Amino acid sequence: MLMASCLVVSGATLDERLESFGYVDVSTLGVSVSLMYAQEDNFTGKVLYTDMDNAWLHPNAASALAKAAKALFREAPTLRLLVKDAARPMSVQRRMFNAVKGTSKANYVANPARGGGLHNYGLAVDVTLVDAEGRELPMGTPVDHLGKEAHIDSEEAMVKSGILSAQEMKNRRLLRKVMKEGGFKTIRNEWWHFQMVGRATARRMYKRLDF
Repeated sequence: MLMASCLVVSGATLDERLESFGYVDVSTLGVSVSLMYAQEDNFTGKVLYTDMDNAWLHPNAASALAKAAKALFREAPTLRLLVKDAARPMSVQRRMFNAVKGTSKANYVANPARGGGLHNYGLAVDVTLVDAEGRELPMGTPVDHLGKEAHIDSEEAMVKSGILSAQEMKNRRLLRKVMKEGGFKTIRNEWWHFQMVGRATARRMYKRLDF
């Protein structure tokens, strides 16, 4: 589904622009939000969201996240989804890529010169689980850990070797279960990343956030 473009007042914040495009503030969906790129404590070491306080998703992805939140409530009523990143305009994608360009970290960031990634369409979300007090459940690595410990295709082997605990693997599997029930797909190397479609479909059917 193509998003209709609309006029945005010059000088508008990223929050205002995303709202004007019809994107959904995910805090209205029964989930918690803590934007990791609005703080220096992320893998780039820089604040990337300087004028965005909310997490936003394309309406299709927002509907799926709401379903995932309901699925989690059925499975574990004391837990909540915590969104760490969602829609990411291309201006932020360029800052992110430039922060790690020329380093090994660049392999983990979609190159804006090649069209970016699913976050740049508001179709991907980085998410984890928190308990009733808002504490993140142990997942073996923090969100945005760059390394094999974050991969989802070798978790049983990592439990056997002591890299992951059995509880950490169980927590990851619960997160995947409810996100898949919502309609999201996984990727191999990031347990926290979920997306609605592949890049080819996004480029064909959706509007990229080119601001």
